[in-house]
Amino acid sequence: MSNETTVNVRVKVGRFIFLGLAGLFVLCVTIQIFIAGMAVFTNASYWRYHVVFVRIFELFPILMLIFSFLGRLSKALRWWCVAIFILIYAQYFTAHFPGAGAFHPVMAAVLFSVSLLVFVKAKRSVSAREAKLS
Repeated sequence: MSNETTVNVRVKVGRFIFLGLAGLFVLCVTIQIFIAGMAVFTNASYWRYHVVFVRIFELFPILMLIFSFLGRLSKALRWWCVAIFILIYAQYFTAHFPGAGAFHPVMAAVLFSVSLLVFVKAKRSVSAREAKLS
């Protein structure tokens, strides 16, 4: 296998993993919002699940950032990953800082929107770049 072929395989794998993580992240944010809704409208004991579940996916943006380099994705997508990471930790701030709690659900909506945007942009970018690599 030539060096160029090896590089193309790494790039394709990086893009595929990035896209998978981005899709999984959108799904996790959706589930997280659902769990919060269950806590508010069904039973407050679901707050425990809400607190624990975020631990599963909070580092996805860092992994996405790493794979964006491997997949040679755009700088814009890399910056969006950083923005998502910051939004997640801003969520911790709003959940634990008195008076900031009202921003928590608003930021969840922003986090969902940004993560969906990243997934769509990544899907378009990967599709367009795969055509060039093939």
